[in-house]
Amino acid sequence: MLRTFTFLLLILFSFSATASKPELLGYGVKSCSQYRSAYYGWKQGHEANIAQYQRFQDWLTGFLSGLSLALGEDLLKGVEIESVMRRNNVYCEEHTESDFFNATMKLLESLRKLP
Repeated sequence: MLRTFTFLLLILFSFSATASKPELLGYGVKSCSQYRSAYYGWKQGHEANIAQYQRFQDWLTGFLSGLSLALGEDLLKGVEIESVMRRNNVYCEEHTESDFFNATMKLLESLRKLP
């Protein structure tokens, strides 16, 4: 199973190494600053930010569900989505030039190291 996960990660990251990059769509490619804005607005109850935050969460749950199905395992190991969203915010605070996809991938890498 670890080999399959590693293979899928290599495929996902190989897109950045290709000469003609595919068009990437969805909230995963939004910047960390965009996510942080939505996150803090959501916490403060701003209606527009609540909608943006929900779109990030929808992308995250769809991405993780698809990846979990492809691998045949629960990638979150019982971690709640709200915890993932908080962790992605922490990552984005520390890596302001990154994006929501990379924040999610870093979280998955850290969960894979847990027993």
